[in-house]
Amino acid sequence: MAHTLLDLQAFRERLLDARFQGIQSVTDQNGERIVYRSDAELSGAITALDREIAALQAGRKSAIVYINAHKGV
Repeated sequence: MAHTLLDLQAFRERLLDARFQGIQSVTDQNGERIVYRSDAELSGAITALDREIAALQAGRKSAIVYINAHKGV
């Protein structure tokens, strides 16, 4: 399921709130509880969300490249 920009931004805010409060678990939009083992792991999740948000804001498409090669003969 593809997440919208608003979904990712909302989840990022919940992660930041949890991190600033010293909480290492959050519940996602599906009701699943996610427990982070350390602040570094939580920070990594926030960084990954930042990259996804930046990609969506830039309008970047998928990184699929199609190669069409021939011998030229």
